[in-house]
Amino acid sequence: MMYRLTDFLPTTKKEVDLRGWTEVDVILFSGDAYVDHPSFGVAVIGRVLEAAGYKVAIVPQPDWHGDFRDFKKLGRPRLFFGISPGCMDSMVNKYTANRRLRSEDAYSPDGRHDARPEYPTIVYSRILRDLYPDVPIILGGIEASLRRLTHYDYWQDKLRPCILCDAPADLISYGMGEKTVLEIARRLDEGQPISAMHDLPQIVYLAQKQDIPGGITEHDIVLHSHEDCLRDKRKQAENFRHIEEQSNMIHAQRLIQPINSQLLSINYYLLSINSQLYAVVNPPYPPMTTEEMDASFDLPYTRLPHPKYKGKRIPAYEMIKHSVNIHRGCFGGCAFCTISAHQGKFIACRSKESILKEVKQVTQMADFKGYISDLGGPSANMYGMKGRNPKACERCKRPSCIHPQVCPNLDTNHSALLDVYRAVDAIPGVKKSFIGSGVRYDLILHRSKDEASNRAAMEYARELITRHVSGRLKVAPEHTSDRVLNLMRKPSFQLFYDFKRIFDRINREEHLNQQLIPYFISSHPGCTEKDMAELAEITKKLNFHLEQVQDFTPTPMTVSTETWYTGYNPYTMEKVFSARSQKEKLAQRQYFFWYKK
Repeated sequence: MMYRLTDFLPTTKKEVDLRGWTEVDVILFSGDAYVDHPSFGVAVIGRVLEAAGYKVAIVPQPDWHGDFRDFKKLGRPRLFFGISPGCMDSMVNKYTANRRLRSEDAYSPDGRHDARPEYPTIVYSRILRDLYPDVPIILGGIEASLRRLTHYDYWQDKLRPCILCDAPADLISYGMGEKTVLEIARRLDEGQPISAMHDLPQIVYLAQKQDIPGGITEHDIVLHSHEDCLRDKRKQAENFRHIEEQSNMIHAQRLIQPINSQLLSINYYLLSINSQLYAVVNPPYPPMTTEEMDASFDLPYTRLPHPKYKGKRIPAYEMIKHSVNIHRGCFGGCAFCTISAHQGKFIACRSKESILKEVKQVTQMADFKGYISDLGGPSANMYGMKGRNPKACERCKRPSCIHPQVCPNLDTNHSALLDVYRAVDAIPGVKKSFIGSGVRYDLILHRSKDEASNRAAMEYARELITRHVSGRLKVAPEHTSDRVLNLMRKPSFQLFYDFKRIFDRINREEHLNQQLIPYFISSHPGCTEKDMAELAEITKKLNFHLEQVQDFTPTPMTVSTETWYTGYNPYTMEKVFSARSQKEKLAQRQYFFWYKK
């Protein structure tokens, strides 16, 4: 299919003029290259606003040096600036766990490293506030979302306050931002000032006590102040339990954290304040309905990089261009993962019709050879799963629905997912659809009281292994030590043995020669060299020459990071050992490679 330049959201003054616009309502600044695809957050927000009738432009990877011409070229938006630092945290994207530069930036043309600064949220918002002091600035994306309260930053090796203390913006739209950004645009369009929006769900803002709607009440959770957390790591650990629980609840409480105003390193709109400030996190919107998910995914994405990148390779796009995302959210609650902190633990599913519509669009792509690279989500096989009794879910605080054991209220039936797989495979032009996302084998192995669900799980295992594996099936046991796995909120390694037996048996029965590829992590809190030596021994007996391994990287807003930094398990307040020095971390990592001299 051939696309014109005007089929993309405009990125330059010339492209704005091509549309006949005299002004732009919203200008989005992105740390990533502009790929008009539903896997790229800035494209989603841009298309959602466009569908609501707003004139939207995107400035991808602006040059933050020199005269800031990229920040000036489209002028002043009528409503607001939005900042999307990228699909990945900028520091995780740039550096390894060993703090070394990665080989390439996956979201930049030709993998270039010089297309975005470190912490683009902070850099972009400071430039925009200097140039346009009176235009509202809204922060979104992973970087701001996971730095919404006091957090440990591994790359600075410091405890940092809410990112609004460093980035002079008005609000953070945390999590998946479609609903929030539409409501902000609507209210600004009606003439409301940005300061009047502190009642909006799913936002974060800084305010003095008298400017918090309704004041601080007994229904709010007041966290230990940033200064208290700096003085006492135990208080930071205590805070985090509340932060995680509330980010995973249907009816969450408002979180309020005192911050001394002198911490604001850049402070344009609060200059007169020299008193107590508060970072306020409003509860999130309910999970998106299937209709809302379809409306977002069915927008007119071209699914292509902007024509300005012609002849250039964008590594992240190459990985996902023939894939289809079928749901959001993850109830696994893995201790080292940020998905539920950003997307929530409740699964929001697209309809089968919406998924098939996108698959048909993929089959029309010029370079499509018949293979869907992934039909997945954060965890491939959670599609359609939810609580049997919604009222029980509304009261639940558990960060994981499957650890330490599967919740008896959770419906683990794989039937809806099997139906999607088979419908996709029946589409003309599709030779095969692969599952590239990680599969939770503990959901497949779970024995429910519902026999139909158990039969569907075994049917799913056979369907997955015989029809949707491209020679290698990725699973993530993460470790072999049950003590470490418990801290990771992962199931016992015994379940991996159980799944491997099923995998090997089905391969024998179907005369297939496929591999099971396990992922493992070293240096996770609680893991010692002895644990790694045992992992090496076990994987050697299984004849695994490990490839998919990583050293634990502390990232903001995970239980593992808080445990690593504070030395305490936030839920039990027990002390936990962590390998902290580069020497200790490297010593643990070497056990993965027992087969190398």
